[in-house]
Amino acid sequence: MTDDQEGYPLVAPKDFDAPSVFRPANLLREARRQKSLPDNPVPAVCVLDPDGDVVRHLARAGIGYRHPGWACYHTEMWVVEVDGLEIGVVGMAVGAPFAVLVAEQLAVSGASLVVSITSAGRISGNETPPYFVLIERALRDEGTSAHYVAPGEWSYLAAGLKDKLRNAFDQNGIYVVVGSSWTTDAPYRETALAIKEAERRGIACVEMEAAALYAYAAASGRNVVCLAHITNTLAVDGDDFEKGIDNGVNVSLTVAYAVATAILGSP
Repeated sequence: MTDDQEGYPLVAPKDFDAPSVFRPANLLREARRQKSLPDNPVPAVCVLDPDGDVVRHLARAGIGYRHPGWACYHTEMWVVEVDGLEIGVVGMAVGAPFAVLVAEQLAVSGASLVVSITSAGRISGNETPPYFVLIERALRDEGTSAHYVAPGEWSYLAAGLKDKLRNAFDQNGIYVVVGSSWTTDAPYRETALAIKEAERRGIACVEMEAAALYAYAAASGRNVVCLAHITNTLAVDGDDFEKGIDNGVNVSLTVAYAVATAILGSP
């Protein structure tokens, strides 16, 4: 039998209860040793900023500080205080595998809540970008989730977190809708047929991380909340990918603060 006849590894049976030999805590231990970094915990609330706009803005403006003990080989963390709450922001973790890799490392570094705020393309709805979608479920059109939970169409925001977020955005004047997303590994394969099918399902937007992050959260019992910052209509019109004032930095931090205080309480 040739390798080609043995099937597709991604969909082969997996032992979801078996522990991984390669562990994030062990990797970070070695990274700290190599880099001579202190073993300092990260803030309880951390934000994934795939576009890197928040991190770049904070660093450029000299707001907050670079976390001295964040040992990830691939990213930096910038820590900022929002209304008395310290939030760690990690930029540039684009796509499902990278986002989950960072989320795993955040969890063993002291984070109690990970909030992902990813730029996304509108699939359905009449709202004019930019606006936010609280992702309550994500279509699993990526590969990472298959390593954490059994096969299925959707990954879900944990019910307990969803209940706590029911009125989280009422007081801050930020427009947030609740909806579903399509998580893809291949943004440049968003074909007309695939978009039409997503629209038929009532999917609000397309992004690259949520399904995997929710699968990881379900498997590990971690607190993860995913929001999509709808900034574009898939670049089929002009003036796309605009996030608004200060490139959406302050509004994104306000959203993260609202999520954090709804789930963990006020600082």
